[in-house]
Amino acid sequence: MTRMSGAEAFVKALKREGVETIFGLPGGAILPICDALYDSDIRFILARHEQGAAHMADGYARASGRVGVCLATSGPGATNLVTGIATANIDSSSVVAFTGQVPIPVIGTDAFQEVDIIGVSASVTKYNIQVRGARDIPWAVKAAFYLASTGRKGAVLVDIPKDVQTSVEDMEFPEKVSFRGYRVQEEPDPRELDWASVLLSRAKRPMILAGGGVISSNASRELIALAEALMAPVATSLMGKGAVPNDHPLYVGGCGMHGTGEANTLLAEADVLLVVGARLSDRTTGLVKEFSPNAKVIHVDIDRSEIDKNVETVTRVVGDAKLALTGLLERLRRIRLEASGDSEWVRRINELRELYIMPEAKGNPHMRGPEVMRALRRSLPRDAIITTEVGQCQMWASLYFDSYAPRTFLTSGGLGTMGWGFPAAIGAKAARRDVPVVDIAGDGSFAMTENNLATSVEEELPVIVVILNNRMLGMVAQWQRLFYGRRYFGVELGKAPDFVKLAEAYGAVGVRPESLEELEREIRRAIEADQTTVIDVPIDPEENVFPMVPPGKGLKEFIMEA
Repeated sequence: MTRMSGAEAFVKALKREGVETIFGLPGGAILPICDALYDSDIRFILARHEQGAAHMADGYARASGRVGVCLATSGPGATNLVTGIATANIDSSSVVAFTGQVPIPVIGTDAFQEVDIIGVSASVTKYNIQVRGARDIPWAVKAAFYLASTGRKGAVLVDIPKDVQTSVEDMEFPEKVSFRGYRVQEEPDPRELDWASVLLSRAKRPMILAGGGVISSNASRELIALAEALMAPVATSLMGKGAVPNDHPLYVGGCGMHGTGEANTLLAEADVLLVVGARLSDRTTGLVKEFSPNAKVIHVDIDRSEIDKNVETVTRVVGDAKLALTGLLERLRRIRLEASGDSEWVRRINELRELYIMPEAKGNPHMRGPEVMRALRRSLPRDAIITTEVGQCQMWASLYFDSYAPRTFLTSGGLGTMGWGFPAAIGAKAARRDVPVVDIAGDGSFAMTENNLATSVEEELPVIVVILNNRMLGMVAQWQRLFYGRRYFGVELGKAPDFVKLAEAYGAVGVRPESLEELEREIRRAIEADQTTVIDVPIDPEENVFPMVPPGKGLKEFIMEA
C-alpha cells in the first residue's frame, strides 16, 4: 500500500497501463492531475479544441492498436469531447477519456463549469463512471482500459472530481478487474464453427464481407487464407478497408452506397455469404430485403447483439474474428476442400471488374477526385497511413485509393464525423512516426478542425493534408443535385478561406498545385521535408462520386453516371 494523492495515483495507474501519450486541454477542474503529469514522462499533446483531442486519441488507437487517451476539464471541456468519443465508440475504437469535475460538495449546485458528463455521455460510451474517492482511482483506470480494449472495443469515460484528485490516501493498484455480467466470449463454439464450415464447403458461389472487426483482431492473414481456400471474392465495409491488400486478385472493393459495381453485383449473386466483424449498417446493406437475397448468411462477430440485428442469418459464430477464421480454416482443410481458381465464379469476378471500369472524363479542365486519389497513391509508400474527412473526399478515397495493409486506412464510418480526419492524422502520426500520414480532406470538413494545425506544427507531428477543394459541402450538394432538382441550400462555401495562407499563418507549408504532376511533386517534397503541409487542390464543384446506390434502393440499383 502506498500513500499518495489521487492525482499521483492517477498518473501511476496510467504508467501501469503503458500510457506514453495523452491528448487534451487543461482547465481548472483537472489541474491537480495536470500538475502530477508535469513530473511524469508521459507526453501531453496540447490540442486546440477538446473535440480534436478526442479525435487524436481515436487516430492514435486505430493506427497503433493500443488504447488512445484524452483528457479535458469539466463543463464545456467535457462536452466538447462528446462528439469525439461517440465517433470512437460507434467505430469500436479503444479510447479512454478522462474529465475533471467540480468538487463533490458542490455537484448539483450549478457550480462554475459543472455539467453532468456521466448523464451526457451515457449513450455514446461503452461504459462511464464518476470516481467518488481517491482510493477508487487505480481501480477506475484499470477498469477503463480493460473495458475499452476487450470484447467489442469502444470508448470509456472516467469523471474525476477535483477534491478526489487532491485527497491523500493509502492506494492499492489492482492487477485485474472484473464486472458482473461482462463476459468476453473470444473462443467460438465448435458447433457453430462446424455448421458454418459445412455451409461454406457446399457453396458454389461463396463470398466474404470483411468489416473493421477483422482489423481489430489482427485477422487479415487468416481472412486471406480462407478466401484463397474457398476462392471467394472479398468485399469490405468502409471500416474493413485495408483488411485485404487492395491489389489481391480476390479483392473486389468496398460494398454499399458507394461500393464498387463488382462488389455490389457479386453480393446479389452469392449463394453463401460469410460476414466477418461487420455490423451491417444501412450504408453497407442498402435496402435490407435486397441485400444478398440469394445467400445463406453466416455472421461472425464478437458482439452477440449484432447477430440478426439488421440482416437475418442462417447461422452465426460468436467470438474473436481471428480465432473464428482459424477454426473455419482448420475444418475446411480437414474436408480437403479443393476450390478452383478457374471456376465460373472466379471468372465472374474478372468479368465484372472489366465491366465496371469507370470511364475517364474528357474535356474537363479540373482535376478530378479519382485522378487525385491515384496520383496520391503513386506518390506514397505502400505503408503510408491515410485518414479521411467525411463526404465526397471520403468516398473517393474509399473507391480509388488502394490500401495494402490493416490500420493504414482510417476513417469515421458509423458517425461520419466531419472534421475527424485531420486531428486523427495527428494522433496517428504520434503513434507511427516512421511512416507518412496523409489526411484526404474536403474544404468544408477540414475547416471544422483546421485549428489543430497549431498542434501539428508546435508538437512536431507533421502530416500532409490534401484538400479536394470545390468550395462546396460536396456530398450534400451531390444529393441536392441528384435528388432535389439542384436546389442548392446552405452548401456553397464561397471564396474563404485561402488554405495556402491559412497554413502559412500557422507556420505550416501551403501549396496549390495546378496539375497532377505538380501534385505528385508536392507530396514527395512534403514527405522528404517532413513538414506539416496543406495541399489545396481545386476540383470541379459539379463532380459527383460514382458508383452510387440511391437512398432506399437495393445494392444492384447503383448508378454510374447522372
